[in-house]
Amino acid sequence: MRERYRAWRVAMVIMSTTCALLPCRRGLTDQHATPSVESKAQRPNIVLIMADDIGVEGLNCYGGTSYRTPRLDRMAAEGQRFTHAYAQPLCTNTRIQLMTGLYNNRNWLYFGCLDPKAKTFGHWMKEAGYSTCIAGKWQLQSYDPPDYPGSELRRDKGMKVWDTGFDEYSLWHTAHTEDKGPRYADPVIFQNGKFRTDTKGKYGEDIWVEFIHDYMKRHRNDDEPFFVYYPMTLPHWPFVPTPRSKDWGIEDKMHPPLGTTGGDTKYFPDMVAYMDEVVGRVIDSVDDLGLKENTLVLFYGDNGTDRRVVSQTTFGEVVGGKGATTNAGTHVPLIARWPGQIKAGINENLVDSTDFLPTILDAAGKPVPKAAKLDGRSFYPQLMGKAGTPREWVFCHYDPRPGWDKDKFRMERFARDKQFKLYGNGKLYHIPRDLTEQRPIPAQYDWKESAAARETLQAVLDEMPAPEPE
Repeated sequence: MRERYRAWRVAMVIMSTTCALLPCRRGLTDQHATPSVESKAQRPNIVLIMADDIGVEGLNCYGGTSYRTPRLDRMAAEGQRFTHAYAQPLCTNTRIQLMTGLYNNRNWLYFGCLDPKAKTFGHWMKEAGYSTCIAGKWQLQSYDPPDYPGSELRRDKGMKVWDTGFDEYSLWHTAHTEDKGPRYADPVIFQNGKFRTDTKGKYGEDIWVEFIHDYMKRHRNDDEPFFVYYPMTLPHWPFVPTPRSKDWGIEDKMHPPLGTTGGDTKYFPDMVAYMDEVVGRVIDSVDDLGLKENTLVLFYGDNGTDRRVVSQTTFGEVVGGKGATTNAGTHVPLIARWPGQIKAGINENLVDSTDFLPTILDAAGKPVPKAAKLDGRSFYPQLMGKAGTPREWVFCHYDPRPGWDKDKFRMERFARDKQFKLYGNGKLYHIPRDLTEQRPIPAQYDWKESAAARETLQAVLDEMPAPEPE
């Protein structure tokens, strides 16, 4: 395994900027400051796109060679590509942090459930004077099937789609898991209060891109700007043909039987290519509607690639790490585009999923009040070419359980910077030299930088409260 990842480790050292640790530790409360930044466009439209199950190795602009991602590559060339963006290892965990600006230790219920009392960025953006729209994957109301142990305590405990703070919605998996139906071919979609009846022969992402285009078209001349959140279903399993695949229309390929492993991974390249295509369509809609110079578009990944997928890159082979707390499970793409406002280039600042809420509010001209006590930090200043207050660390409280089919994953807590990662059990890793975390550094063998990192990151862990017992 060490030989397999040697080239990957070397490349990551080159890709990542060496992060010199500060000689003294700043107060942890400084991490949450959210400065306001002025720009020529005071209230831009904002489109946030999040792919489902794609690590950095899936995009050409990050060194991937197994798939075609020309539209995302163009987006990266026109905007900023982040080299140190991280997510939680699984989707619910990231989605909750993304939408609330809070770490999972503060608001985690169960897998597939968002606390119905939570305040989402839909609510925040409405307060900021934005019209709001969400399309794609929900899966935050109910998850456990009725025969799963303890499910009676958790079913239907999450947030209802009509309570999310969004004016309009078109979503998959809005109720119980056993009723969710397909997400790709012939999708089951709940849209603005009723199920669509016209999805036979259609593809989920096509429907949502059309919905988003229509929404932006109707609201492009409004006095108030819009916020669109597009949590994609691609390229999450089941691995099935897309409308561009030669097997499109073959029933047993389109709809693998329930209880199977989720299709054939040979379709994964097609799914990544289609993910790239629909992102391009959203950007084309922005441009064609005359909104190019007043719309911030963000693309992000919710966690690493499926473990069954092996990808080739310019620096070696990468095995997907979804569900794992290693880089393969948490290092995801982040690209920002806003022509005329964002200077094209590479952004080497640390970002995690809690940072998106304060960032979009900063862009909307409504910085988060200190009283809100969010965990996220705005990276909007850096997008605008300002110094801002970049992160010195990111924190992860990873708790995928309880949840149907999630018992196989391990609960973890860690804090990390660009070089070092410290777990709650005291194991410290030097990530550029040990990407798969095979060789923890014993404290007695610490050198100057590792000792400083151990102290700083342990202080982060110590100040992050554990969840209150139920």
